[in-house]
Amino acid sequence: MEMHPLSFREFLNAMGEGQLAGLLTENDTPLMCDFHGTFVYWLKNYMYVGGMPEIVSYFTEHKDYETIRQMQEQILKDYEDDFGKHIPKEQISKVRLVWNSIPIQLAKENKKFFFGKIKEGARSKDFEEAIQILQDSGLISKVNKVHKPAIPLKTYADFSSYKLYFVDVGLLGAHAGLDARSILDGNTLFTEFKGAITEQYVLQQIVCDTNFVPYYYSGEKATYELDFLIQKDGKMLPIEVKASENVRSKSLSFFREKYGNHTAIRFSLAKYIEQDWLVNIPLYAVCRL
Repeated sequence: MEMHPLSFREFLNAMGEGQLAGLLTENDTPLMCDFHGTFVYWLKNYMYVGGMPEIVSYFTEHKDYETIRQMQEQILKDYEDDFGKHIPKEQISKVRLVWNSIPIQLAKENKKFFFGKIKEGARSKDFEEAIQILQDSGLISKVNKVHKPAIPLKTYADFSSYKLYFVDVGLLGAHAGLDARSILDGNTLFTEFKGAITEQYVLQQIVCDTNFVPYYYSGEKATYELDFLIQKDGKMLPIEVKASENVRSKSLSFFREKYGNHTAIRFSLAKYIEQDWLVNIPLYAVCRL
């Protein structure tokens, strides 16, 4: 059985908010939108707490953000201690370099994993095994680029270009040193990293709560980038992720102009909106994909 951290929907159930969790899968969008503020409140808590079972269990009893962060830091330490016990000696330092590089890579505007950010002169082939070890351990997720956005996406995967994500959004925040106020209140310290946290969150929900395999795509000369691209009912579904209520979707517009009339999804903090070819789904409702 393949296990994942709790999805946001499962987190709501754990918090005793089963009715809210139910609204995410019921076909009653207006009622879901009536509880928008409550959903956003729990979403921000989930982005801090994440979905690791022990952490969520503690949070149900004690809304103690400081202790939650200490528990997350202990899990990260335990992972790193395990590197030394279960990984071939020649790979330990490489695994640590990749692991510690992921928050830095996600903080970039272009979130493609660049080996030069690990250390000067680093090459892809030097770290392939280290990345595979982290993947096989379930500690990271890998999203490959497609060199051509066409069906079936799997046949156009570019295995030399990819983005790496943590297993859990709460652990990513802990590794990056974000405090509770940064995420819950959205203060300025969070501004530079909020895109990374939000993209990590959406990827985690796709992995935990849907059957889709996500890819991503960027235009020539990196003029634009689609955060994710999935295949649904034999068609491509381009996805853009916004950390706020910003409803401008430049990348989706560029993609549509070049590749034709595709329905597109934007995840943001705005409520559910259908706008001709574009559907805005609130970030708390990724499972509605």
